Amino acid sequence: MQYNPSNPLIVQGDRTVLLEVDNPLHAEARDAIAPFAELEKSPEHIHTYRLTSLSLWNAAAAGMTADAMIDALGVYSKFPLPPNLGTDLRELVSRYGRVTLRRIDGVLRMVTADQALLEELARQKGVRDFLGERIDATSFVIDDAFRGMLKQALIGVGYPAEDLAGYAEGADLAVEIREIARSGLPFKVRDYQRGAVDAFHAGGDARGGSGVVVLPCGAGKTIVGLTALAALKKNTLVLTTSTTAVEQWKREILDKTDLDDSMVATYTGDSKAIAPVTLATYQIVTYRPKKDGDFPHFSLFNQRDWGLIIYDEVHLLPAPVFRVTADIQARRRLGLTATLVREDNREEDVFSLIGPKKFDVPWRVLESKGWIAEAQCHEVRLGLPGDARMEYAVAEWRDKFRLASENPSKDDLVALLLDEHDGPDDRVLVIGQYLKQLRRIAARFDVPLITGQTSNSEREDLYGRFRRGDIRRLVLSKVGNFAIDLPDANVMIQVSGTFGSRQEEAQRLGRILRPKEGEVPASFYSLVTRDTREMDFAHHRQLFLTEQGYSYEILDESDIVARASTASKS
Repeated sequence: MQYNPSNPLIVQGDRTVLLEVDNPLHAEARDAIAPFAELEKSPEHIHTYRLTSLSLWNAAAAGMTADAMIDALGVYSKFPLPPNLGTDLRELVSRYGRVTLRRIDGVLRMVTADQALLEELARQKGVRDFLGERIDATSFVIDDAFRGMLKQALIGVGYPAEDLAGYAEGADLAVEIREIARSGLPFKVRDYQRGAVDAFHAGGDARGGSGVVVLPCGAGKTIVGLTALAALKKNTLVLTTSTTAVEQWKREILDKTDLDDSMVATYTGDSKAIAPVTLATYQIVTYRPKKDGDFPHFSLFNQRDWGLIIYDEVHLLPAPVFRVTADIQARRRLGLTATLVREDNREEDVFSLIGPKKFDVPWRVLESKGWIAEAQCHEVRLGLPGDARMEYAVAEWRDKFRLASENPSKDDLVALLLDEHDGPDDRVLVIGQYLKQLRRIAARFDVPLITGQTSNSEREDLYGRFRRGDIRRLVLSKVGNFAIDLPDANVMIQVSGTFGSRQEEAQRLGRILRPKEGEVPASFYSLVTRDTREMDFAHHRQLFLTEQGYSYEILDESDIVARASTASKS
């Protein structure tokens, strides 16, 4: 290829890729490389991607070839691709599936046609402990109990296994999706939701049955779970983040499938029933009476003959659940998430124990088709008031982020934004990290506050009143990050967050992405104190959404004041 200055990419030999934001081909190039490249930095004009081993293996598991990746880079690159890059990518991509797990004559085996590789792996400290008897020049016997741990070990040494050993069938369950929901409304599974289940299930082939589906918040991941349940027709265990999420799953199952109440049970702190479809929280599964004691509720994984385990919000899967997931590799496993980003960097464990990414649709694609709402993202920067500036200046390093996040000047900005979004169709969520700040805002504006200490019955009452329009504003703590169904919310004001959490930023935007009637876009405001640690973390929080095609309009507090002044005069 020749030098083409009009192209937006600069591809470098260290597997970094630079993308010009202001180039007319920016969006096209971004969408082309997103399936196999990971965004690392997103300042104003040049975004930096990296071709990581895991991003390449996820793309390979989803069926993308190394040549397709190289072609995508070549089409949009300004300069000829570095001579080593093609060889490098082909080598890395070829590592996925070079080792397979297979069940032959009823015996689980690790198999590879590369005899030299087999010898090397048999001597690897992290791998050899899980190998049983050598069968022949290409395979070892594997104890079924080590199936998950071996996959973890293999990805650790750079040879992720393709698991073709199949799954226990699980107990049968007669279940169908309704065409008319119990609510009386017509119901149809969307094409991309059906496509996600088809990619996961693979028609029952050994290549299906374990993996992760990545869809934006508001795109109906719960419906994907229900469709998988109906496709497999097996007893199913669903693990999710909270009692609120459990109740939401139960409502959807009873509304959109022909299962009745006796077939669906909840296993939470409030009730511990088990049925053909059982819904449980991560919190109850990982509960243990003593810090160094056993997990008494791990027995849930073996109390029925599950044919499918669904991990909702898999990016939040607690570390102890990885342990038990390593032991139940014979069960089909479906992970659902809006982002594969994990702040604990355990993406490789998701890949090896739940499965690789099987289906992914960019947020902007669904937005363009009207399946999720159009959203405008704004970062509003403001200063600390004089007395708070001095407190911040002399504070210990560990306290500076909290002080910046709790900036009292944010309250006045919230007041202006609430006035701006006070129309009859506006539904506003104010969300934050620090309870002192949230209580202050809730009291000042006389808005109900939901925190982790709010009882489940009170939460459900407030959520219900918000859905009906009886109340049009809510203040939420971190409990609002995940699995709450507030389809009419169209404005989010984020007053504080968890340091540089990319997945939290994505989840919070997702709360307002349910499609609405009319063409008014959803509005997401992130209030950030300038010249502080909060501003440093804000850039990192926005990485994932930038990768999905969203951009943040940077506003000053004076811009919001000016808008309010103009509105008051009109």
